[in-house]
Amino acid sequence: MNDLHELTDELIKDPEFKKEYDALQSERDLTMSLVMARKKAGLTQAELSEKTGISQSDISRLENGSRNPTIALLNRIANALNATCRIEFVPNAR
Repeated sequence: MNDLHELTDELIKDPEFKKEYDALQSERDLTMSLVMARKKAGLTQAELSEKTGISQSDISRLENGSRNPTIALLNRIANALNATCRIEFVPNAR
């Protein structure tokens, strides 16, 4: 993982890369939040799949960012995690 961080640190110096990287921040935040909530609930992807009826492969795709969830799907996951899905708009720092 250290190599990935080093590569990202190097690539982020390129203004075009940084622009695209920053544009995907919301998606990275969502996937990290999903993974952290699942782990905090003590569930594996397979167990979350069982509780939600969402295939384990789709859970994996959600967690690695290759699938964009609907709000309804996020709510199903939240219910299975005994959590509330909250989406908010946060002002950018100036």
